[in-house]
Amino acid sequence: MKKEGTIIRWDDERGFGFVRSPDSTADVFLHVRDFRSRSGGPRQGMRITFEEIHMGGKGPRAVAAHPVGETAAPPPVPRARRKPARAAATGGPSSGAWLILPLMLAHAGFVLWATWSRLMPWWVPFAWVGVNAGAFMAYWIDKYAAQQRFWRTPELQLHVWSLFGGWSGAWFAQQLLRHKSRKVDFRQTYFATVVAHCAGLGYWFWMFRLQPAG
Repeated sequence: MKKEGTIIRWDDERGFGFVRSPDSTADVFLHVRDFRSRSGGPRQGMRITFEEIHMGGKGPRAVAAHPVGETAAPPPVPRARRKPARAAATGGPSSGAWLILPLMLAHAGFVLWATWSRLMPWWVPFAWVGVNAGAFMAYWIDKYAAQQRFWRTPELQLHVWSLFGGWSGAWFAQQLLRHKSRKVDFRQTYFATVVAHCAGLGYWFWMFRLQPAG
């Protein structure tokens, strides 16, 4: 049955929000792929017409949504080439395994050597393991939130984990959880955080290599 409501929250970056309708007992989830309009995308405060469905006990969901007074635009034509994108999720060249895995070994070896040589405090290897475990958990939480349609972890937070040394855990999370492994702009920023972290570590070693940590 067709209903009318107002978009009360919309996250343009993540592509979803919620609709409030007097004909619904709860706020209705709306994903951008279920919205059709010739005049632009959904936004907060927009009045829309939609059909409400219920799937798997996850609450109401809006489909076939479009602005009030506008005929729904036809769905976009599916793109033809989708299979090559799986390379990033299966350890192919775009996953960066050929670069990341050797870099992980070199990074771990350097941290252990620097600690053994007293160039770093004794607790640094433990903190490094903790940061990588935290990065993996941050990806897992974001993956779970995406599946349950909860509010997601900002991508900036995921990149901060990588920047501060959790890039190994982040890479394993991307591959094992199949999360953020196909989004090109995210992956580019991720690799930039890896370079930035390693460059910072190299700068530290260059500046303070002759000063034992005590």
